[in-house]
Amino acid sequence: MKVVLFCGGMGTRLRDDSQAVPKPMVRIGQRPILWHVMKYYAHFGHTEFILCLGYRSESIKEYFLSYDETVSNDFVFSEGGRGVRLLNTDIDDWKVTFVDTGVNSTIGERLKAVESHLADDPVFLANYSDGLTDLHLPDYLDFFARRSKVASFLAVKPTQSFHVASIGEEGSVDAIHPLSDTNVWINGGFFVFRREIFAHLRPGEDLVDGPFDRLIRADQLIAFRYAGFWAAMDTFKDRMALESRIEMGEAPWELWKSGGAAGPTRLAGS
Repeated sequence: MKVVLFCGGMGTRLRDDSQAVPKPMVRIGQRPILWHVMKYYAHFGHTEFILCLGYRSESIKEYFLSYDETVSNDFVFSEGGRGVRLLNTDIDDWKVTFVDTGVNSTIGERLKAVESHLADDPVFLANYSDGLTDLHLPDYLDFFARRSKVASFLAVKPTQSFHVASIGEEGSVDAIHPLSDTNVWINGGFFVFRREIFAHLRPGEDLVDGPFDRLIRADQLIAFRYAGFWAAMDTFKDRMALESRIEMGEAPWELWKSGGAAGPTRLAGS
C-alpha cells in the first residue's frame, strides 16, 4: 500500500527563527523525523511514499537527492575514500513521489492534491509525519480490513502532564486525576483510508474538522485504540525526549533494529 505523508508544516514550536526547516526535517538522532516515520512503514513492507510538500519543500527534496547511506549504515572504506562498499542500505527499495501541495494548504487540501497519485489504490495509509510508535502495524490493518469503513485513525492515550478536574456548580472540586489516567483517547494519526475518503473532502477544510464529522454521521469512521508507545514531536521538549531515547538506546519505534515482525499486510480488496 502507498503511504501519504503530510510534510508541509513549519515546526515553529521546535526551533528558533534561525533554523528555517520544515517540521518533518527536524532531526532526532542521525536522521529527520520524516525518515523515522518512513523507516517504520518500510519495516512492514510499505515502501511507496507520496510526500505532500509545503513550507521549504526544497529542503526535503535536496535531502533525498543527496541522501548519504553511510550516515546510518555500516560500510567498508578503501582506497583512501575512492572505494565505499555499503554492507546494508536504508532506502534502496523505496519509491518516493514529491508533490508540492502548497505552503498554506490544509491537511485535507494536501490529501486532495495527491488523489491522482492514488488512482489505482482502493486502500492507502497516511500520516502527519511527526508521530512515532511501536505499534505492530499488521494488527491495525487487520482490524481495518475486517470492517467495511472508509477511514480509521490510531487512538492513543494523551501524553501531556495535565490534570483533569471534576468541578461542582459552586466551584467545589469533586475529583482530580492525571489526564493519562482518564478514559480520554486522542487522534494519534496513522490513518488508513479507502478511496471513498476523497468524496468527503471539501475545499478549504482540514481533515478532521469537516470530513471526519461527515464520516461520523455516515458511520464510516473507526479508531484503533493502542495503549503502547506513541509520541508526537510538537515542541522542543518533545524533540529532546525522543533524542534522549535514542542516546540511551531505548527508542521503541525503531522496530527495524529490534527484530520486530515485518512484512506487508494485504487488506481485503487491496
